[in-house]
Amino acid sequence: MSPPPPPLGRGRKRAAQSFDAALDDAELVAARASLSQGRWTAVRALLAGTGEDWDRRGHRLTVLAQESATLAWARDWQLAEPESPDAAVLLGCATVERALNGKERPERARDACRAAAVLAPADPTPWLGLLLLERSLGAEEDVVRLFDEVRHRHADHHHAHHLMVARLAERRATAGQDPLHEVYDFANWAAEQAPADSPLAILPVVAHAERFRVLAAAGTEPADPVASGHWVGRRARQVMKAAFDWWLEWERDDHPRRLVDLNFLAHAKVCEGRGAEAAALFHRIGEHPTPAPWSYPDRDPYTAFRTARDSALGTV
Repeated sequence: MSPPPPPLGRGRKRAAQSFDAALDDAELVAARASLSQGRWTAVRALLAGTGEDWDRRGHRLTVLAQESATLAWARDWQLAEPESPDAAVLLGCATVERALNGKERPERARDACRAAAVLAPADPTPWLGLLLLERSLGAEEDVVRLFDEVRHRHADHHHAHHLMVARLAERRATAGQDPLHEVYDFANWAAEQAPADSPLAILPVVAHAERFRVLAAAGTEPADPVASGHWVGRRARQVMKAAFDWWLEWERDDHPRRLVDLNFLAHAKVCEGRGAEAAALFHRIGEHPTPAPWSYPDRDPYTAFRTARDSALGTV
């Protein structure tokens, strides 16, 4: 077994630096750096090379959209190449990000994504942009409709399924523990209908964490996930075992968002008290933690991740 990764640093100031939405996509990191310097041609080449790998395309576009300068450069690109679907989708996603941060009107983001969808009718990414927006701002029927639009274009869209789970988990927030809650039904259905090698097999674990976030925020679960007992019931253990067994058999080291899944799975194994299994996952995660679910319900995610990792790897 390889040695544990080096420490990621200490303190909240370092926390923001340790979470990079690009994860381990080195090509994306390089293109993002070029864009920040005003060279959008690197992004054009990146997206052209991504092709119809829809999960990777969605990952790259939503990460690029988070940069403060992206909207301006996307507008420049669109002025230079008004028929470019890639420029239009980047503009749409960047406008969504601005709207979610209160720096743009939501209707402008909706218009930009709809315009991109016209230029790229087979691409689920404009609809992913709208789903990101309405997951926070829209009515549930809008969220469901947009999820269906994404799924019509890519049935196993990873990010879209995660967004649906997060929204569904918020239904009946004060109802307390309910093994029949609809978020579990949705996650199980998605995992069962997906191909055998699909990382949607991890979705029931994600659903479990998202429901904990909601219950803890509502005060019906302890805020400490390990102390809550949320991961130690019979049903929870079955879900965690099935997901970990899937990872052992099918580990997808080629999926652009696999590190999101690994963080959810490592978090679950820590909460379940399965230190050896958690350690194997932390080795794979390396220096790519994600804020969710380590932040649930309102914890400092970097501290929570580092503490759990050090304990599992025996480096405390």
